[in-house]
Amino acid sequence: MRIGVIGAGAIGGTIAALLDRAGHDVAITARGEQLETIRASGLRVSGGWGEHTARPRASAVLDVPPELAFVCTKAQDAAGAITANAEWLAGIPVVIVQNGLDGVRIAEELLPGSPIVGAIAVYAASYLRAGLIDVTAAGPTIIGTNDPTRRDIAAHVSSTLGAAMPTQLVSDFRGAQWSKLIVNQVNAMPAITGLSAQVTLVHPVLGRIVTGSMREAVRIGFATGVRFASLQGLSQPLLRAFAMAPISIGRVLPRVMASRMGDTPNPGSTLQSIRRGQPTEIDYLNGAVVRAARASGLTAPINETLTELVHRVEKSGDFLEVEEVAAVFRRIN
Repeated sequence: MRIGVIGAGAIGGTIAALLDRAGHDVAITARGEQLETIRASGLRVSGGWGEHTARPRASAVLDVPPELAFVCTKAQDAAGAITANAEWLAGIPVVIVQNGLDGVRIAEELLPGSPIVGAIAVYAASYLRAGLIDVTAAGPTIIGTNDPTRRDIAAHVSSTLGAAMPTQLVSDFRGAQWSKLIVNQVNAMPAITGLSAQVTLVHPVLGRIVTGSMREAVRIGFATGVRFASLQGLSQPLLRAFAMAPISIGRVLPRVMASRMGDTPNPGSTLQSIRRGQPTEIDYLNGAVVRAARASGLTAPINETLTELVHRVEKSGDFLEVEEVAAVFRRIN
């Protein structure tokens, strides 16, 4: 099958390389040094699913018509990437592999004639350098849609990708998005402080703030009718108990999440973006919680403040000390 993969970062690069290994005719879009390296020496993936060097057709935008396309850019780049490739995406199934809650909706607005399916990467991969991606934690790609008319297309996508890497087909994609949004709550504090996710989750001050932001997000999800999917150790009953218990008990969940990350410091994707001098996805992570709250007449002050602090670090390049962070949150409590 001719498959287009838009975005050759850690997630898109992994998907492209493994689809190539499975025998598909893959075309990938990339920029700068990544594009030059793929053209010259291919795209190598290593780690959790073994090693493979793919040699996909690589260009700044798609230049051949695919039969199926995956959009794997950062959330803030998706609209531009879809618009730039719209000529080849019209009328074919398009899979949006992104964090946050807005990716499918944005794609539907930009590609009204294309059946859009959502996807969530549960595996972890690192962009080590141009042309080299390491899968650090194997896990499935969740595939789904909340449109009953697209269930067969979602199943076809899951089957196609599933021949190359693990997939899981879900009937309630919104619930899966919200569960991943709770997992992604670990990203903001490392980006603000420069500390690893493990350190921030167990820290007596920072961990309590992250616990508060997670509980706030869970409560907003429940208030807006979300049924959380079972994902990465989270489930509807667990999150309900987490949101309702005293915060001293709630602190257990972030500590467990930290322990599951192992001993290698995990910076989180948001801190990685800051270190590379790139815009972060924070408006589609904690910011998505804020927008969901406002749409229902609610507030999310912890998530709103975390979003603001990440933007502050993006602009200044200076991480905040623990006491600075604590002082900010004392003012909103």
